[in-house]
Amino acid sequence: MTMKKKRRIWWIILGIVVLAIAVMVIVKATKSANKELVIRTHVVEEYTVENTVTATGTIEPVETVEVGTQVSGKVEKIYVDFNDVVKKGQLMAELDKQTLNQSLSRARASLTSAESQLNYAKLTYERTKQLYEANAATLAAYQEAQNSYTQAQMSKKNAQAAYDQARVDLAYAEIYSPIDGIVLDRAVEVGQTVAASFSTPTLFTLANDLTKMQVEADVDEADIGQVKEGQRVTFTVDAYMDEVFNGTVNQIRMKPTTTSNVVTYTVIIDAPNPEQKLFPGMTASVTIVTEEQTGLAVPAEAFNFTPDEQVLKAIRKADKPEGQRPEQPKMQEGDTHAAHSVVWLKKGDDMMPRPVKVGMSDGAYKIIEQGVQAGDSVVLSAQFVAKEKAVKKGENPFMPGPPGRNRNNNNGGNDKK
Repeated sequence: MTMKKKRRIWWIILGIVVLAIAVMVIVKATKSANKELVIRTHVVEEYTVENTVTATGTIEPVETVEVGTQVSGKVEKIYVDFNDVVKKGQLMAELDKQTLNQSLSRARASLTSAESQLNYAKLTYERTKQLYEANAATLAAYQEAQNSYTQAQMSKKNAQAAYDQARVDLAYAEIYSPIDGIVLDRAVEVGQTVAASFSTPTLFTLANDLTKMQVEADVDEADIGQVKEGQRVTFTVDAYMDEVFNGTVNQIRMKPTTTSNVVTYTVIIDAPNPEQKLFPGMTASVTIVTEEQTGLAVPAEAFNFTPDEQVLKAIRKADKPEGQRPEQPKMQEGDTHAAHSVVWLKKGDDMMPRPVKVGMSDGAYKIIEQGVQAGDSVVLSAQFVAKEKAVKKGENPFMPGPPGRNRNNNNGGNDKK
């Protein structure tokens, strides 16, 4: 092959390379022209960050009293029913008094007989004593009279005690309310026989005040160390799924409960119930707020964002020489914030880093104690997308605002460049 032909081939190859480069530049420029920069931001606003412990529990009255009977017998009358409001000292039920009245009559008769025998023994003793002192009776006769008198005294005391007990038993046949409250349970019916031989049978269960309830929550041993008296509590019940009830931790009981090798501790939570929507025995899903902080907050994902050179070049265009690295945040003198505690703020058409002091976090949001102001726009992401797919400017559908009272209708948006 001659030198002339070789030179011609090299020129052809060089032309092909130049043409390919030109095509690539044109394609890249065309693609760039069909893309725009979408910046996703979040407006800084006040928010409450909470760390919580969850548990389940049962709603119970603060005070319940089981009303029973100390005597056996047949229930003759019942004056109250479920949910009735009762006053202290109010008659609730009566037992059949026939047997008790008979016992009282026998005790009264025995007491009368014992009193008569005591009077006779006393008279005999006094007469024998006088005769003995006058040497008209023997010592044995005197001692016998004295002993009979002593026994008669004891018999009279026993008869008096039996009579008093019979009167008390008769009084026990009438069941009175020991407190002001409401009847939660009635465990007997008219005609039913109750036996109090070994233990006191429960006839009624009363609750003192249903406007003040408590939740007995079972907290796992791994979480119990975070729970303290006085902490705020919220809970829900199945009967009112859309309603949140409030309470306060009142007591942490030290006695553990072990079920299937799972150790829990009972936490007593005061739960006001002014509308009496909460019933005893309801299951409560409990959230104990162990720590909380209110302040300006930003989404946690804002700390993961750092713009690349292409994004900064698109934003600043002629303001920054090509290839210049994004400026790094400048720490103020005495600032001990960690280097990663930085967010990027969008100021008009520009974007700049801002060192911040971070407080509490709930995983989704972080409290910013220093470095931002309410209304600042924190950048969450910035990327180039095809123009036809670019999200129109407005609320960001992928970054909802904080829940509840912290929600703002303009939490963030997508800005296009």
